[in-house]
Amino acid sequence: MTTTTEENKALIRRFFDAWNSRRPDVFDDLIAPDVVRHCEATPAVEARSLGQVKEFLRQDTLVFPDSVQTIKLLVAEGNLVAAWTTYEGTQRGPIGPFPPSGRKAKFDFGAVFRIEGGKIAEWWVTWDNMTILRALGHLPSR
Repeated sequence: MTTTTEENKALIRRFFDAWNSRRPDVFDDLIAPDVVRHCEATPAVEARSLGQVKEFLRQDTLVFPDSVQTIKLLVAEGNLVAAWTTYEGTQRGPIGPFPPSGRKAKFDFGAVFRIEGGKIAEWWVTWDNMTILRALGHLPSR
């Protein structure tokens, strides 16, 4: 099944809507069962299946229960969609060795999604951990 760039962008919008509304059940229609998520900012977090992506959402919700991801820019070419997105949320759970701070972080991140058969098959995402940890009070300000 070949999809258009506009269909691919609509798929990514639905993905972020499902994430923001904490509806991992919707992922079944959006994400391939053998999806792979790549992220150098979280090398210990593995997401190589739909089930692991759903678990990642559950874990993210424990840490940032009020988080919202807002798409700022979507660009598509062929079966790839690039997103520039803002993440905003209050840390209510631990992040690795860092205890809950009760502080809000707002940061931008970039992602590139590969679409196959009308579903997200793979994506690469990156952000600046130092910016986030500073905003949460875990690192000194500059």
